[in-house]
Amino acid sequence: MATAVQTSSEPRTPSPRVKLLVASALGALFVVGGIAVAAYLVPQVWVKAVTPVVAPIAPFVDVALRLVAQGAAVAAIVWAGTLLAGSNPPRGIRGGIFLIVSAVIATFFIARTIGLQIEEVSAGAAITVAVAGGLLGLTYRGLTSTSGERWMQTIEEQGWLSTFSYKRTQGLRVRRLTMLGLLLIGWSGVYTIIAHESLGGGDWKISIPFTGAPRAAITVLSDINYSVPVLLAVLTFWVSWRAVNIPAFADFLIATEAEMNKVSWSSRKRLLQDTVVVLVTVVILTAFLLLVDLFWGWLLSQKFIHVLPPRTTPTGQIDTPLGPKNW
Repeated sequence: MATAVQTSSEPRTPSPRVKLLVASALGALFVVGGIAVAAYLVPQVWVKAVTPVVAPIAPFVDVALRLVAQGAAVAAIVWAGTLLAGSNPPRGIRGGIFLIVSAVIATFFIARTIGLQIEEVSAGAAITVAVAGGLLGLTYRGLTSTSGERWMQTIEEQGWLSTFSYKRTQGLRVRRLTMLGLLLIGWSGVYTIIAHESLGGGDWKISIPFTGAPRAAITVLSDINYSVPVLLAVLTFWVSWRAVNIPAFADFLIATEAEMNKVSWSSRKRLLQDTVVVLVTVVILTAFLLLVDLFWGWLLSQKFIHVLPPRTTPTGQIDTPLGPKNW
């Protein structure tokens, strides 16, 4: 007896985990391309087209305008990325993009460090490529696992990569003051870096192994004495703003302001009266303790008690304590 089996012609749809990974990989490719445009392409075009005209007249204006152009490029890239992601992106895609970009950057620097150490070895290039491939393979395996999906979603839910404002109308005073305190701390550090010229000057370049002698170099940042403080200032602002919009911390600040609103504050007149009372009390207690200290110091330094060290006489001689032989 034969049994007919009907084959299904419907294509298999990829799992949500694979969809999330593919979307995150495409987003990471877009982010890396945007970083390359803002950090490398815009400065190169600017140096060739604008710097020869503006730099001889005002070097600082040339650098400032170039940083503005780079900021505009970053804003345009973020806007384009928001449009591409759509109004309902997959849950965890921001966290996936962050993890993939971080893994690629870490892989590049680890492989570069190893390549610089074994550059003279005949199979050094192959070993470096194998190390980079192994690290990327581990990254792929980790991100395709259940834990990888959970990491992506957890990072996104923490809110550090989101522009969402949590309960924007509540706890405004405490949240603004907290953000102001964080900005003062961070921007004070940025000012210290600028004032002490800790970064020096020039461009930040990294050499690439196995590219001959001299090695080829990639410009990561131009004019680090200006670009790095600007990046740190922007990063400080972002971290300060996101910190007061994280749900757990924001709820704490909102509850703090609610409790502060319940405090009954004294009037100006009552505050002055209480201040006078406290000051007078402190003066009276100070005088009383001074008198007590002087009295006990005098009493315990007498010969018949002999507890404190002997006191000097007005002539500068030391009084001989009354010992047993003198009794």
